[in-house]
Amino acid sequence: MTVYFRFFISCAFVLCSAMSAIAAPFGKIDAPPLSEHWFGIYVNSERVGFYRQRIDTSEDGYRMEGSGNVRMKVMSFAKEASLHETYQVSKNLALRSFDVEQTINGTSSHVSGKVNGNAIHIRSEVNGKTTDKVLKLKGDVYPGPVLNLYPLMRTVSAGTSYKIQTFDPEEIKIKEIKITVLGYDKTTEGLPALKLRNNLYPFVNNDIWVDDKGNTLEESVREGLVTTKMEHPKDLGSFISNWALAKKDLIYDFSLVRAQPPIKDPQKLTGLMVEISDWNDALPLLQEGGQLVEKAGNGRVTFKTGSLVPKSSSPESQKPTDAQLKPADKIESDAPEIKAQAKALTIGVKSQDELVKVLASWTADWLKDTIDDGGGAVESFKSKKGNCQTHARLYTALARAAGIPTRFVSGLVLLEGKGFLYHSWAESFIGDRWVSVDPTYNQLPSDPTHLKLFEGHLPEDMAPIISIIGRIKMTVLETKY
Repeated sequence: MTVYFRFFISCAFVLCSAMSAIAAPFGKIDAPPLSEHWFGIYVNSERVGFYRQRIDTSEDGYRMEGSGNVRMKVMSFAKEASLHETYQVSKNLALRSFDVEQTINGTSSHVSGKVNGNAIHIRSEVNGKTTDKVLKLKGDVYPGPVLNLYPLMRTVSAGTSYKIQTFDPEEIKIKEIKITVLGYDKTTEGLPALKLRNNLYPFVNNDIWVDDKGNTLEESVREGLVTTKMEHPKDLGSFISNWALAKKDLIYDFSLVRAQPPIKDPQKLTGLMVEISDWNDALPLLQEGGQLVEKAGNGRVTFKTGSLVPKSSSPESQKPTDAQLKPADKIESDAPEIKAQAKALTIGVKSQDELVKVLASWTADWLKDTIDDGGGAVESFKSKKGNCQTHARLYTALARAAGIPTRFVSGLVLLEGKGFLYHSWAESFIGDRWVSVDPTYNQLPSDPTHLKLFEGHLPEDMAPIISIIGRIKMTVLETKY
């Protein structure tokens, strides 16, 4: 599997390096590793993107699915890209069919096709224009995700080289590449590995380290200038959640959850019922705040919100904890300026409902909505700008300072005409129940398209997003107006 996918094609690096190959204690493998892995992409040790790959068995071979995002600039080369790709391959890893959606420097494309005999029949859609094409083949052709596996399923000995054909869905062409087994080596983190090298990218060698099961551990271009490393999902979780909640760069393409059928007139919506599939059953099903969540079996859950939450089945609200009234990291409800502002906003207010409405409205007006996170409550109070996380933190700090138990929550919200995106808001305890409050959109209660998935404002609270982002699908079961 080549993790770099198409992100680095046309990147004109110069690499001069050598390795003294030694005998590798690796044996031939009979099948690729059936698993899911996450990778961080780095330039000069700065993380600039990520990639996820999953391999499963299929009826006559294997299904390889990958998706990721990257934003990088190296010397005069700049590239922003997102990718969703699925390949069906035979038992010997030869390509059988593919479906690739990608956005590169603002241009979106969808390429799909199937191998039939000695040709690939391809359909390409770019900016609304569809083109059909047939590429003739001279033997088997292999997709990018299998290149690092190819040698391990054949002869694993230092010095062995293979010349094979690979399909490039960005340029829609067949390329011949050379893969060489260099021998036993260790990754930069000291893990035992088999080192491979290929010439997939122009004017540069691509070095790869794989383990004895065929898992790619690391890739390197230009002696580590650009690297890709397998990482534990928890280590990538905070990075990805920040991107998703900031709705920045090309995270739209990766994180967007399209609802089918589309929701009409969402501004008039009073209740919503959706089913989410490919759900991770290890995640908690969070209730309250105007929603009811239930398991539907086989990795599916249903969300009911607004007027579609039956009063008879509404769970009893959990009582607030002391922590939901106290200051916290970046929620400095005890800061003098926060306490003073909260006190000023309570003047003339006669009820908790009215106070929450005043605080949410003031926060929405005070902060200029930006892509980047504006930091903690005090910092954003002074700068007057920030994204949805910033709005939720400042509102939470003000509410706690005013004596209203409040918690920071995150999940999905509808972006009209697009789909559901990841978003942060708050819940305040009013009377005897938790009420959803969106200080970014100035909503009390938040509209029914708010689907709460996580509670808590710390990076580790939102890190579980990595288990569902880019994977879940949504079906609209019922709408109420």
